Amino acid sequence: MHTPLIVPRITLGDGLVLRPWHISDLPLVREAAEDPYIPLVSTVPSPYTRDEGIACVARQEQRARSRTGYPFVMAEAVGDRGLGTIGLWPNATDEGRASVGYWVAGSARGRGVAAAALRAIASWALRDLGFQRVELYVEPWNAASRRTAVKAGFSYEGLLRSWQTVGGERRDMVAYSGIATDLADTND
Repeated sequence: MHTPLIVPRITLGDGLVLRPWHISDLPLVREAAEDPYIPLVSTVPSPYTRDEGIACVARQEQRARSRTGYPFVMAEAVGDRGLGTIGLWPNATDEGRASVGYWVAGSARGRGVAAAALRAIASWALRDLGFQRVELYVEPWNAASRRTAVKAGFSYEGLLRSWQTVGGERRDMVAYSGIATDLADTND
């Protein structure tokens, strides 16, 4: 049996942390399930039921146990309320690369939570896990996520036509990447 990946607690500053998922995150899953977009790009159930919410949290925990990735909750340091999620997913065929994905609940948007989490998880992946490159894919219309990528120190690389299925249809994505030299200027 393989040793599970360890999802650490990472302090972001500004009263925010990244931490592992736990069952108390059901309100976060419920809020995300009501968003028109989040269930299309994640494993958040829609419609939400308590059983489906529990299964969603269990899937996050299973990802670390099966060594497929590092799923984090973006949370308030005081009170531990979940605000969104971010995950780091190592490339199975190339140990030097990993991708990252995230979403933020509607009630937490506009606070810079995603940029702080993206910067922290990319820096952690490059510095502590030994990755050489962290990749992010965003739909071209998603201006907020594109700004988040730039604010976190990621570099725009280009348009990937018909890159990914979202909501049952092929969609274009824009690619961003972060490498150690890109992110050095954004670290505190």
